[in-house]
Amino acid sequence: MLALIQRVSEAAVRVDGETIGAIGPGLLALVGVEPGDGEAQVARMAERLLGYRVFADPQGRMNLGLTDTGGGLLLVSQFTLAADTRSGMRPGFTTAAAPELAEPVFDRLLATCRQRHPPGVETGRFGAHMVISLVNDGPVTFLLRA
Repeated sequence: MLALIQRVSEAAVRVDGETIGAIGPGLLALVGVEPGDGEAQVARMAERLLGYRVFADPQGRMNLGLTDTGGGLLLVSQFTLAADTRSGMRPGFTTAAAPELAEPVFDRLLATCRQRHPPGVETGRFGAHMVISLVNDGPVTFLLRA
């Protein structure tokens, strides 16, 4: 499992012109599920998403995690993130979990994050064509692996 996280001032996801998830300051996480991902990867990724220190402390250093700040988390499934791009001019998707395997893993990550971070976890719609808007704060962007 991997997640591309971005510290944001705000972010939203729309499907068919309707906003279905939005946050203020916090993290946007684009999540790719890979074959073999399960409960261990879900637990580790939830821990990293909620605790990864990308927010400034009073001295301006990145020492605070999402749980420290109470910010929002917008989780968006993105199978293209798990693509194999090592060769050629077209991505290969054998490195991404099939939708019927990926969706329950993503749903478990969503449920775990919601349980551990009551201030707010929003999401998009698995498998839908989504339009994501964000204001990247920094910019601060990291690729996390579980």
